[in-house]
Amino acid sequence: MAALDMQTLYLIVPMAPLAGALIAGLLGWYIGRVWTHRIAILGVAISCWASWLVFRDVQAGHTFNGTVYTWLTSGGVAFEIGFLIDKLSAMMMLVVTFVSLMVHIYTIGYMSDDPGYQRFFAYISLFTFAMLMLVMANNFLQLFFGWEAVGLVSYLLIGFWYTRPSAIYANLKAFLVNRVGDFGFLLGIGLVLAYAGTLDYAAVFAQAGELASRSIELIPGREWSLITVVCILLFIGAMGKSAQFPLHVWLPDSMEGPTPISALIHAATMVTAGIFMVARMSPLFELSDTALSVVLVIGAITALFMGLLGIVQTDIKRVVAYSTLSQLGYMTVALGASAYSVAVFHLMTHAFFKALLFLAAGSVIIGMHHDQDMRHMGGLKKYMPITWITALIGSLALIGTPFFSGFYSKDSIIEAVHAANVPGAGFAYFAVVTGVFVTAFYTFRMYFLVFHGPERFRERLDHGDVGEHSAHEGGEPHESPWVVWLPLVLLALPSLTIGYFTIDAVLDGRAFGEAIYVAPQHSAPSELASQFHGAAAMALHAFSTLPFWLALAGVVSAWFLYQVRTDLPDRLAERLRLFYRILENKYGFDQFNDWFFAGGARRLGTWLWKGGDVTVIDGWLVNGTARLVGRLAEVVRHFQSGYIYHYAFAMLIGVFVLITWLVKV
Repeated sequence: MAALDMQTLYLIVPMAPLAGALIAGLLGWYIGRVWTHRIAILGVAISCWASWLVFRDVQAGHTFNGTVYTWLTSGGVAFEIGFLIDKLSAMMMLVVTFVSLMVHIYTIGYMSDDPGYQRFFAYISLFTFAMLMLVMANNFLQLFFGWEAVGLVSYLLIGFWYTRPSAIYANLKAFLVNRVGDFGFLLGIGLVLAYAGTLDYAAVFAQAGELASRSIELIPGREWSLITVVCILLFIGAMGKSAQFPLHVWLPDSMEGPTPISALIHAATMVTAGIFMVARMSPLFELSDTALSVVLVIGAITALFMGLLGIVQTDIKRVVAYSTLSQLGYMTVALGASAYSVAVFHLMTHAFFKALLFLAAGSVIIGMHHDQDMRHMGGLKKYMPITWITALIGSLALIGTPFFSGFYSKDSIIEAVHAANVPGAGFAYFAVVTGVFVTAFYTFRMYFLVFHGPERFRERLDHGDVGEHSAHEGGEPHESPWVVWLPLVLLALPSLTIGYFTIDAVLDGRAFGEAIYVAPQHSAPSELASQFHGAAAMALHAFSTLPFWLALAGVVSAWFLYQVRTDLPDRLAERLRLFYRILENKYGFDQFNDWFFAGGARRLGTWLWKGGDVTVIDGWLVNGTARLVGRLAEVVRHFQSGYIYHYAFAMLIGVFVLITWLVKV
């Protein structure tokens, strides 16, 4: 295909969803529901088709790095909109558009009765446009535009049901927490511009060696490596977007949004933006072992400790949300181990099986007539066979079952961390290996509580408990309509197979080519490649490894506790009350944030109000000035008596004082 034609395709990829968003948002009231979803889906479908053509073209060896237009030039620095189309961005474009297309189709069934139907389609199409602009960027300006745009639209989507106080709280929390990360991200971009004199990726990467040799004084008299400071600041941005400890607190609360956007945010778009950004910045991060250690340790903490929180959740969507937190931690650990290709590989496989699990959870919620509490479910396999089998495939992929897609990416991360030589690798290896058992346990706890065991919704009916969100208000559970289960089936296919067919290219470096750089001293990726002897051999060998047996132990433990000895979980919770309370309170982060940050801001505001506004401004400056003038007037008015001899006396005294002063001078 001609170069001009390909450049047209590059424009079509983000512009088609944008056009769908504008039409749905501005004209949805006029064209109606059916044409709204048709146009929005058509826009994303065109984008997905164009992304596939671009992906094939890139695999044939054709890349592109160029400017679309120059926004402004200031001080010799050009601020441009441009595209970098290589193997990394092409893969991301394909994953984002495919998952988004599945979510768009799914939304027809899930949001069918919602009065904000057209508005929702406008938002999710706009979300897709923002993410595509982010992954296609060839410079920091456009990266930051996409970065902030996905944050803004996520705010609108998390608070989509704006009449719910919990949704408003959740979207405000997500917005504010991300502002913390984005502040660091913006500082990092500012340092890049200040010292490199450009925002273009290629130009900055060409100066990476020079930047690594420079230092900066953050504290007078103490020098820091410039490249380390830049990378850590950029990673702070990733901590916000990709919900890494301690900026993870917004993600579980984002479940207040409708399920389709939970899948879109947590599978292929917003939360993976940080992972993609660090992988794109590999030429910078590879020059700072300190930054890599920070990335590694933060990812390890997130992978293990956020996974533990999934054990005590009762809301089906929140279990999947904490699973997302944990898996993002795995990706971040891989980045810290310099296994960027493996991190992005897990990003890709995770996008499919996590979108599948979220949409399956949404299908269960539809079948249960909008009851999300797993304690009210059970035995749904009989009523929802398609949702059951697809959820089982997603669960097996998530826990890293050999031959499933999640196995190839997750096992590669564990091996990469084992081979890593940066400080903190030992702790990270312990965290990701322990996390295998934790992931299997909470995943199959959810699976058994929802699809097997006694039909607990019948127990609620027998006791007359048909509250606000009871499954019995609409009868027995039922399978979802085809527009809901079709995306589940289409996502289950790559969750099963894509890892097997792509692992070879990932480990030998063909998958992302020159888009990712690994320094010679970081040997983990090369060791992975040297030990790889084929996808089938890797899966067969896994049956004799520790991660497989830990995953199996997690599944068996969940089966025993929630199918055989169902009395034990409550007894264990009582016996381990302190540990259980810590997990139930999510390690106290929300309470601390409410007391220290939110409460501190309120206390500071109260002090500024009472001390500054009421006392100083109103009390002293405004009212105090008025009182002073009034008191002076009280004194002066005694001299305004109306008697001439009073005025004459005052004039004589004045002349006397004036003459005395002049004589003295």
